[in-house]
Amino acid sequence: MSSSQMPGNPSFEAPKKVSGFRTVLKYTGIPPSWLDKRPKLPSRNWLIFWSLTGSVVGYYVYDRRQCKQIKQHYIDKVKHLSEASVDPFDTPRRVTVYGAKWPGDEDYDQSLRYFRKYVKPILVAAAIDYELVAGKRHGDIAKHVAEDVRKRRRLSEGLDQDSDVTKALPTYKPPAERRKQELAGGIVIVGRPTFKEFMSGLAKGWTQGLEKVDEDERLAHILEDDGKFDEPEEELPIGVYEDGTLKESATPSPKASPVFSPLQLHQKPPLSSPSSNMSLSTPTTPPTFIPELPPLLLVPFTNYIGIKQIPLMIWGFFNQRQKVQSGAEAGYRLVMHSTRPFDVPRHVSDSIGDDGSHSVQGGDLDFNKEAEGYYKKSLDDLEEDIDISRKKYYEKLPEKLATARALSRGTREPTKEEYENPPPTEVELRAERLKKERRWRDDVAGWNIIKAGSPVVWDSRFQDALKVFSEPPKHDEEQRS
Repeated sequence: MSSSQMPGNPSFEAPKKVSGFRTVLKYTGIPPSWLDKRPKLPSRNWLIFWSLTGSVVGYYVYDRRQCKQIKQHYIDKVKHLSEASVDPFDTPRRVTVYGAKWPGDEDYDQSLRYFRKYVKPILVAAAIDYELVAGKRHGDIAKHVAEDVRKRRRLSEGLDQDSDVTKALPTYKPPAERRKQELAGGIVIVGRPTFKEFMSGLAKGWTQGLEKVDEDERLAHILEDDGKFDEPEEELPIGVYEDGTLKESATPSPKASPVFSPLQLHQKPPLSSPSSNMSLSTPTTPPTFIPELPPLLLVPFTNYIGIKQIPLMIWGFFNQRQKVQSGAEAGYRLVMHSTRPFDVPRHVSDSIGDDGSHSVQGGDLDFNKEAEGYYKKSLDDLEEDIDISRKKYYEKLPEKLATARALSRGTREPTKEEYENPPPTEVELRAERLKKERRWRDDVAGWNIIKAGSPVVWDSRFQDALKVFSEPPKHDEEQRS
């Protein structure tokens, strides 16, 4: 043994004692250098990244936790109503939910999705049934409400009756009981566009006559006189005698089309004449008094769409608790069935709409009015866009019509492309034109109802007929809880 290896030599180093843990890990294949690492603070950029990420995730978790607590709080306040014993033949309270298409959004179901996500849980907890009515295009809700009101008026006037099949059903109830059940329920209106369409349809239903009118037939008569499908006029040469008279100028001689048209099945009756199935005693004047209508639950709703509103979308994503709170409060008002009169200014303007109703502003008529500021600005040109589409269609129509008539009369042979893809016939062109005109006119009429700045249609007869769900008094909440 050399002197450098002697234990007494100062340069001699004893082997390091390895712990049992490191000895075990040594045989697992883990590099020994990993065990010698010492933790240190991350860099500045990593600190910023983890701080922001942690804050965003924490805020998201906090928001969703608050949403669950708010929803559960209101469910606990109303769930005792669903646990009460009832007669098995009794029907639960039933409400009708209206949701119109939001301007500029191709997904027409957004308003009803809002109801299903934020208001429906409270109604379900209280065992309240509901019926959804969606407006796929602008004006659908107005037409649905107007037609529903006219049907009820015809039933109350005795013009229509329930069918024998309906009366034979075990669940059938006479009109008086059905009306009592409707008043015990209510009407849910989601958003400003829905509210405008509902009020417009309500005014039309209680103002217009009770005649049954086929809108497609009426429009077909209007379009029949515009000359778009008339035969091209043939000019006679100058000097041709007709009935012994010398023609000094060219005279148009219309040529009737032998092509079948659905309008040839009947003669054009005057639009003011009653239908064949109408009674002569049908009232044509609107009633002076409107009976009480189901209370209204006004649910505010704003749909953010477009690039400019992306910051609002992000803010709403992290603040769902505000929507949950608003929807839960609205559902709770309906469940507690605490109502107040419809608030509308007593002053009525002199402007009267086409349906004879007045247009005013203020009070409950300004419900969710701030939502109109979030409509897409491009919608202001909707009527001009429709006019452009109509102009382009009618510019191409004569060529299509000439081809259809030439092929139907055999004046020329179809081309190879026409053999493979037969062009539309004249009957099909008439049907297509009727469908397009109906859609264009309905879109313009519906947009004029809901567009920003247009007043809500109001009829003074609604003053005592409409009620709105309101917050229940505090002492009533304490007694029911």
